[in-house]
Amino acid sequence: MPAPGTGAGSGRGGMTGSTRRQFLLGGAVAGVGAATAIGADHALNTTPSTEEASVPLNGQETVPFHGTHQAGIDTDAQAHGLFVALDLLDTTDRDDLARMMRILTDDAARLTQGSPALADSEPELALSPARLTVTFGFGPRFVARAQGEAPGWLKALPSFTVDRLLPEFSDGDVLLQIAADDPLTVAHAARMLLKDARSFASVRWSQQGFRRAHGSVRPGTTMRNLFGQVDGTSNPAPGTADFDQVVWNGEGWLAGGTSAVVRRIGMDLDKWDRLDRGGREQAVGRFLSNGAPLTGTNEFDEPDFEATTPIGFPVIPEFSHVRRARSENPAERIFRRGYNYDDRPAGGAVSRSGLIFVSFQADVARQFVPVQTRLDQLDLLNEWTVPIGSAVFVIPPGCSEDGFVGDTLLTGKQAPQ
Repeated sequence: MPAPGTGAGSGRGGMTGSTRRQFLLGGAVAGVGAATAIGADHALNTTPSTEEASVPLNGQETVPFHGTHQAGIDTDAQAHGLFVALDLLDTTDRDDLARMMRILTDDAARLTQGSPALADSEPELALSPARLTVTFGFGPRFVARAQGEAPGWLKALPSFTVDRLLPEFSDGDVLLQIAADDPLTVAHAARMLLKDARSFASVRWSQQGFRRAHGSVRPGTTMRNLFGQVDGTSNPAPGTADFDQVVWNGEGWLAGGTSAVVRRIGMDLDKWDRLDRGGREQAVGRFLSNGAPLTGTNEFDEPDFEATTPIGFPVIPEFSHVRRARSENPAERIFRRGYNYDDRPAGGAVSRSGLIFVSFQADVARQFVPVQTRLDQLDLLNEWTVPIGSAVFVIPPGCSEDGFVGDTLLTGKQAPQ
């Protein structure tokens, strides 16, 4: 979960111009309500009254779309997130991929800035972006069809003993990460983008998650998962050299991009209820009250793994999550940006909940896999958690206003600096 820092978009710029809009209207979506879209743009381009302009609303906040990196990674995590994986149609070829990504990019750029998508049949729903970001990822089949060179880590994760993976939450050719502080904004953006993509791909899975509502806690507060655990304390801070080293890749067409691991982790809250608070804190290795390590008093205190109790036992147990997740190798670090989920319970269960675990890192094999391997071998939290979905995507760099996300792969264009 993101550490303090806005990261709202170093190197990301303004909106798409009318030239590209006219191009797309005349090409990819010609005849699909173009006149309506033009009329909506004119009707909605109104200047607010003095009274309206004096009242700041979070719904008016925007995150720049264009730039060196895609938004939605170093951006302070929004309250609502939707993750959608698509499967490419058998008929979708390399030229189609470029066409699809050009259309998706154009509409995403509009929506994130509070403007309707092309041929938007509900343009009023686009007027409150609420820090909307759209982040695109590509799976192995996408890169293969694009005839590009895939990084060696772009493949399914190794099989872990704790996994109980379901196909309806795993893999995929394209990832859409759509996040905002308003769930209506997220829903509308998703519908517009899926309409764009339906000629090229079909939905494989979707997962919806949440954090604290905007304004509930101070900006920069580490999120809590549904175990009550402060989740993501050790994250590098966006905007720092440390973050850049952990997250951004600098190789070839991926320069300025990264990777995403998306894991759906079921959490047995009913079983967790039977564990006392001391046992929960031993399993986590941190105090639940404020996230401080069991050897410290504040959340960001460094854990002392050598400290022992008066009778010689480690204060932070070997089996605790914080100890298993920590490595002496500084390269084995990730940036977590996950969301909680809470589905309808069934039968005698009180809850059916969990975590949409999302991590960004420059190299999955070098950074994520060693950490997950240690957790798989000995992490007491495995008693109450089970991974039921898993997918790995490459996240291409951002784009300039005259480009599109994925153009470094599909056209060989240089990423913006």
